[in-house]
Amino acid sequence: MKEVSRDPEILGGTPVFAGTRVPVKTLFDHLMGGDRLDEFLEDFPTVTEAQALAVLKAAELSVEAAA
Repeated sequence: MKEVSRDPEILGGTPVFAGTRVPVKTLFDHLMGGDRLDEFLEDFPTVTEAQALAVLKAAELSVEAAA
């Protein structure tokens, strides 16, 4: 997935939004904490809306495939 990158030199290989140092998990943490997507994007302006939506869509498809 081009929206996510892993590099051992960036946060020890933690999956981050491509071109940023923002861990993908941070998006899910914010949403689980009750924040809206626009609030997350405001807090992390280096993450684009397209990146966040692509990650959420991939998670949705992963859950559907597991069902």
